[in-house]
Amino acid sequence: MTARLRADWPAPAGVHAFTTLRHGTGHSRAPFDAFNLGNCHASDGDDPAVVARNRAELVGRFALPSVPRWLRQVHGTTVALFDPAAVGAPLGRDALKSDQSKSIAPKGRSYNRQKHRAQGALLQREPEADAAVTSTPGTVLAILTADCLPVVFAADDGGEVGVAHAGWRGLAAGVLERTVAAMHASPARLMAWLGPAAGPQGYEVGEEVRDAFLAHDPRASDAFAATRAGHWRADLYALARRRLADAGVARVHGGGLCTIADPQRFYSHRRDRRTGRMATLAWFDAP
Repeated sequence: MTARLRADWPAPAGVHAFTTLRHGTGHSRAPFDAFNLGNCHASDGDDPAVVARNRAELVGRFALPSVPRWLRQVHGTTVALFDPAAVGAPLGRDALKSDQSKSIAPKGRSYNRQKHRAQGALLQREPEADAAVTSTPGTVLAILTADCLPVVFAADDGGEVGVAHAGWRGLAAGVLERTVAAMHASPARLMAWLGPAAGPQGYEVGEEVRDAFLAHDPRASDAFAATRAGHWRADLYALARRRLADAGVARVHGGGLCTIADPQRFYSHRRDRRTGRMATLAWFDAP
């Protein structure tokens, strides 16, 4: 069984992008089985040592040119820059916050000191951001999802890539636009790939979600279908395509894969609640 889904787009030679799948390799036990790459910041998450083992296997199995630049995702709009002149520098309204690995265990839960330290070790290396950009060959960008929309960007000359974690909050707040703005290439020179996310047939949201998008653009109403009083099915793919088009990115590929409806390949927080995370990775080779 394969452990990844390659991006289906006409990217320039030397640009690589894929999303990992939940099976095919990995060591996590249920309900995180098996290739969970999540950062374990939740106290009821997977064993950090197992996640670290899965991450090491990711690098080796797919011959990555470097260890992925993981992010501490918060459903915001910060873009981390991974280049020699500004490694991990954040862009956007969300400031890079201090290390949170020293926080105490939540009340009412047993405290495992060794596990907590392992969680902290994973977290302290991850800048708080929900998108990343690089123009450095061999720098592997990474985001984690389990229903939220992963978006990969590439410049048409193959010399720059970006990734964005676009859950509904980040998407509504402008994480895709901020990622486009952070890239050196103009929007007309960019292409994007939309990875697996919660599909419109299974992703039901409340009024607050619809209102957040319509407040920005009334045309977003086309991406919502009424289900019951105060609830709507949301099409993240359609919302992302609209945002990207308005930002000047006309070449958009992918879309149509539903994480909720495919438990064999994808983790889904909406479906399972306590679950793992897939990783979407992107990098480019030196000329």
